[in-house]
Amino acid sequence: MKLLHKIILVLFCCFYLSSCQKDILEQTPETNISDSDYWKTANDLKLYANNFYNNMLPNYNGWGSTGIYGLDAEGSDNMISTTYSSLLNGERVVPGNGGGYGDYADWSALRNVNYLLANYAKVEEPFDVIQGYIGEALFFRAYFYFDKLKRFGDLPWINIQLNTLSEEVFSERLPRNVVVDSIMNDLDKAITYLPTKGSAEASRVNKEIAMLFQARIALFEGTWEKYHAGTAFGVEGADGRKFLEKAATVSALLLENSGGYGLTEFLDDNGYWNLFNQVNYTSNNEVMLWRAFDLGLNLGHRWHRYSNTGAGRGATKDLVDTYLCIDGKPIESSELYQGDATLSTVVTNRDPRLRQTIYVPDGMHEITNNRPGGEASVLFEYPTFDVANENKSLTGYQVYKGHNPDYNQQQDLGTTGQIIFRFAEAHLIYAEAKAELGQFSQSDADRSINLLKRRVGMPNLVIGAVIDDPNKEFADISPLVNEIRRERRVELACEGYRSDDLFRWAAIDEKIKGWKPKGAKRSQWEVAGVPKNIADAVKSFPVDAENYIEYYQNVGALGAGYQFDLGRDYLSPIPLDQISLNPKIKQNPGW
Repeated sequence: MKLLHKIILVLFCCFYLSSCQKDILEQTPETNISDSDYWKTANDLKLYANNFYNNMLPNYNGWGSTGIYGLDAEGSDNMISTTYSSLLNGERVVPGNGGGYGDYADWSALRNVNYLLANYAKVEEPFDVIQGYIGEALFFRAYFYFDKLKRFGDLPWINIQLNTLSEEVFSERLPRNVVVDSIMNDLDKAITYLPTKGSAEASRVNKEIAMLFQARIALFEGTWEKYHAGTAFGVEGADGRKFLEKAATVSALLLENSGGYGLTEFLDDNGYWNLFNQVNYTSNNEVMLWRAFDLGLNLGHRWHRYSNTGAGRGATKDLVDTYLCIDGKPIESSELYQGDATLSTVVTNRDPRLRQTIYVPDGMHEITNNRPGGEASVLFEYPTFDVANENKSLTGYQVYKGHNPDYNQQQDLGTTGQIIFRFAEAHLIYAEAKAELGQFSQSDADRSINLLKRRVGMPNLVIGAVIDDPNKEFADISPLVNEIRRERRVELACEGYRSDDLFRWAAIDEKIKGWKPKGAKRSQWEVAGVPKNIADAVKSFPVDAENYIEYYQNVGALGAGYQFDLGRDYLSPIPLDQISLNPKIKQNPGW
């Protein structure tokens, strides 16, 4: 079976676009193969499309990375890292150039996709033989534009191969909803052209993956337009309903016709945790697309050199408090809640996913097993307060999700698979879209989020008995939508979704502005029996008036909590050189 790392990048050298002075959209790809010789067969299209997988899909293999399981620390209320988020603190400035918008590399991926779409018709094979590769190109154009949309909002839509005389080079930015219409159109075609899971080549984008991605984008834009309505970031005359209906429709079709995808059945108490630390997802029906690594090809990552400690990150008290008790009630309403005096009490009688997301000293959370010479496994006892910054625990809540305890994975390079799309998201998209439309019924709950709850042993969400949490996250929305958002946060915790969610819900004012991230209670490691190195190290961690660790307490810039500029920071700035070169391009609000 071909996995992402085995897709041969034959054309990488042929089509590699090195930096030069001409605008990226004006160039012809440098190649040692002439177009007349190259665009002949379906295999030519396949080889060209292979570049998209390697160059456009994320790959977290650098030093300090814990894969997707550290992304929430880059700008959300789920996690923090040793360096606070300048984005959340409103510290960004307008760049002179680049900035993800205006230099060569920023648009090269789009140009390469459009190059395939401009040349596929030259291939001398029937359309039904080549249509899958056209579908892949359309998928990746949507992938490119969605990334840009989240950061910059309005964008120029470029769907042709440009040259120096093309007037599109100096086109204006189109309203974001128009851009999303074009993305939807691309994905509608991609879904038509792509093969289903059953007939697609392994490790390539298929129809069902494209459907999930389309539903994700539609939900993002629908909620963005709904919750930013009436602000500088909204869309005039739009309330997002059109896109919410698209998200509900597409996710419903995907749940009905999954093509063989589904939710992994958890066979033991660690089923949720085990889902995220597999080396091979070939036979997993929940993981739809993933990146594999192979030490034989010197392809690997270093995640577990850090995930076996605190990784210079930490889950927040805000995230931990989100998890319900096993009676289905929030901690403020449940008699089962045992408090948070210790790591052990905080997970007692709670949603099992909490215990499988953070390290707990229960004799079952393995740091390292399969050790040489049959040595006993190393079990978690205390957070790593006493190690170097890149490894230490910042909050006392160390992230266990995504950790692989195999000794061999913790050496030079590891090979735990990187999840890119998983089917559980379809259930969450469907539930949220239907609820935002005011159409969420008990049958909708039972076919979506209750399946996620049920597989971890949590009670169903009952529409007529939703508890109004006295500490609900979002005061201005219904208890039902709050619970659906809670389920999304818990199921996808530490997988990199949370920042996008807060931005599309226009929720920074409630969740981030003035917020000071907190961790666990420090006092639990200041008692008799705690090793001296831990007890001494934890004393350097500042706490608030209630003894919760507050890692950023002595950071002057965060003295009043995060200072996100609500009238500016929801979008990134356009670099100055682009505005100078093209007067039609206007700056984003507030910059």
